[in-house]
Amino acid sequence: MDASSLHTPVMLERCLELLAPVASRDGAVVVDATLGMGGHAEQLLERHPGLTLVGIDRDPDAIRLAGERLARFGDRIRIVQHVYDELEESLEDAGVDRLDGILFDLGVSSLQLDDAERGFAYSKDAPLDMRMGREGTTAADLVATLDERELSRIMHRYGDERLASRYARAIVRERQERPILTSAHLVDVLDAATPAAARKQGHVAKRVFQALRIVVNDELGVLERAMPNALDALDDGGRIVVMAYQSLEDRIVKHALRDATTDSTPLGVPAALPEHAAPYRLLLRGAEMADEAERARNPRSIPVRLRAAERIGGGA
Repeated sequence: MDASSLHTPVMLERCLELLAPVASRDGAVVVDATLGMGGHAEQLLERHPGLTLVGIDRDPDAIRLAGERLARFGDRIRIVQHVYDELEESLEDAGVDRLDGILFDLGVSSLQLDDAERGFAYSKDAPLDMRMGREGTTAADLVATLDERELSRIMHRYGDERLASRYARAIVRERQERPILTSAHLVDVLDAATPAAARKQGHVAKRVFQALRIVVNDELGVLERAMPNALDALDDGGRIVVMAYQSLEDRIVKHALRDATTDSTPLGVPAALPEHAAPYRLLLRGAEMADEAERARNPRSIPVRLRAAERIGGGA
């Protein structure tokens, strides 16, 4: 399997543009915290011959494919298998002690979506797995063990699913007859529980699969831990670039960057205090989206929201 033929990096040129001022430094170190199949990493290394890049991924398949794709860069590429909130451990394993830039391309990767056996895609029948790595609880485990109330809660909370209660009842009723072990079986259960009028609002399983995937991989918890870790780790002038694909992720990123770019001088103090100055400045006003041409060319870019900031003081 050729990684370059499977993966079209989202907002590639914009990410490269935002990271160029730090990636072009002498002895620069940039982390691709969600390496995937290495599309962004490859272009960063190609365009900046003095750059060392640390690639982090929890998925052993991604580690293998990206390693093959990036092998020609020799010791300029350091790939480590970690969850991306384990930044300190990742840098230690990679043998680097400073950081100029970090890129996050959040959500499920093309590799995981396109591999039917991983169970991420509701359109393909496969074991109901959804783990980005190879350890821990599967989606089938959640469907088999969570009570009706908890199933409803996670579908509503992480999938914004209006039929969450109805679907939770249907799942509990079905699993009493036989276990729900495959994506096709779960889709059939959801489809049978969906009123005709609701079928016009997109695939019946889309939001449920998203919710299960988020919980299986603790995606929001990992992101909430990763953002302050990354902000603390960057040197002065360092840059962080984050692409989020759903509103819950984007809200975490937005709030973390807002806090990092807000002066913390106490209310009532007549002048800003240097020790309370914001350590970061925003590089973009709000979130950027992919342009129309990219959205037409690569449908996976349609929901992306890109945010970026630069450290202006108090570096590590």
